[in-house]
Amino acid sequence: MSTSSAREPVTVESARSRDAELVGRLRAGDAAAFAEIVDDWSASMLQLARTYVSTRSSAEEIVQECWLAVFRGLDAFEGRSSLRTWTYRILTNLAKTRGVSEARVLPWAPGGDDDPGPTVDPSRFRGAGEKWAGGWTPEGAPTSWEPSPESALIGAEIRSLLSAALSLLPERQRQVVSLRDIQGMSADEAGALMGISSGNQRVLLHRGRARLRLALEGYYRDMTSEVMS
Repeated sequence: MSTSSAREPVTVESARSRDAELVGRLRAGDAAAFAEIVDDWSASMLQLARTYVSTRSSAEEIVQECWLAVFRGLDAFEGRSSLRTWTYRILTNLAKTRGVSEARVLPWAPGGDDDPGPTVDPSRFRGAGEKWAGGWTPEGAPTSWEPSPESALIGAEIRSLLSAALSLLPERQRQVVSLRDIQGMSADEAGALMGISSGNQRVLLHRGRARLRLALEGYYRDMTSEVMS
């Protein structure tokens, strides 16, 4: 059987080659290439910018400023990272500056980024003297999220819930969850953008995901109670 139609695997070398080709097209003034990346990246850039500033309009302005900076700075791009990572780093710096200028300061409270406490309430686990110590209690076991016949109808409601829960996460947790789970970045890309170690990133990601899961558990628990009542 012929394998000529098999898709060529993506390697570091091939990714760099495509990136270099894209940069070359942009530097040559290829409007189609610029329109392509603007269309492909702007939505995720807006989501990322929104994690730093207080309003959507501010985030939109940051994205516009970023594209202008990218266009003007292409000749200075040295290719040490991918064009996408470089662009997102510009975006992050602009967003951080805007966030400071907006005096977007949140008071510290238990449960913040550096809170050493457990991510799940210990009362949900069986005690040391019980059978199956360390396992879930009947009341504390995670809520089942099996699809329901109404799943298509509640999908938008769940997305809205997750968006609201994400906005309430401590800043660094919100940023790393957004980069990894929404933008789809690798751990290396996210770490480079945030300037944090891989270990710190894992902790922030775990805590952020745990809080989002708790928000979903509460939603499904309330929904189940309504159905059973």
